[in-house]
Amino acid sequence: SQETSADIMPLMCCLWRSAAIYPTDAKGEYRKFSSGQTSMLLKRTCDIVGVFLALIIFSLPMALVALAVRATSRGPALYWSQRVGRGNRLFSMPKFRTMRADTPVVATHLLGDAARHLTPIGSFLRKTSLDELPQLWCILKGDMSFVGPRPALFNQDDLIAARTERNVHLLLPGLTGWAQVNGRDELAIPEKVALDAEYLERRNFLFDLRILALTAIKVLGADGVQH
Repeated sequence: SQETSADIMPLMCCLWRSAAIYPTDAKGEYRKFSSGQTSMLLKRTCDIVGVFLALIIFSLPMALVALAVRATSRGPALYWSQRVGRGNRLFSMPKFRTMRADTPVVATHLLGDAARHLTPIGSFLRKTSLDELPQLWCILKGDMSFVGPRPALFNQDDLIAARTERNVHLLLPGLTGWAQVNGRDELAIPEKVALDAEYLERRNFLFDLRILALTAIKVLGADGVQH
């Protein structure tokens, strides 16, 4: 009924609020979604459902990883970094800590000897991508999606500028992305941005599913991870 719809709509919009995809008119009343907004709504809904399913599966492994990080090196289990989100807005992103607490805050490939900074289980966590699991929190908040360009560090000016030039900055960053399944750490910035721009043009629900499937294959094979 119309009354039921009116009651449910605000509740639904609360779930989508963080992704800024619910439409209102000048009076603040809800109106119909456009085709583009419908696509964003589907993606956001899948993200929310996916987070809860992932938490059911990975809650115990995440707890064990947190304990292992604390037991094998000094410092907290989580490492929070400033990342660049949609519209080049900064947000805080957590990972399980794989580097020593005194490691400089730069991209891994810029460290002179990255292996020297790894914790005893850091390499394993990176190769299995278990260090990325805390980012489920960012997906739930709406700062990230399951699929999108990987968020740049706040000081990766060359990557940020190149993505902005190609309008990639308009996308929500992702836990995985088209560039990640085509090289991960092995890609130079121009190649990475070209793949991000390709995702911008090709993105749809089925393409996201393909990227997620390829990600699972890559993770199992630890492909494209240098450290």
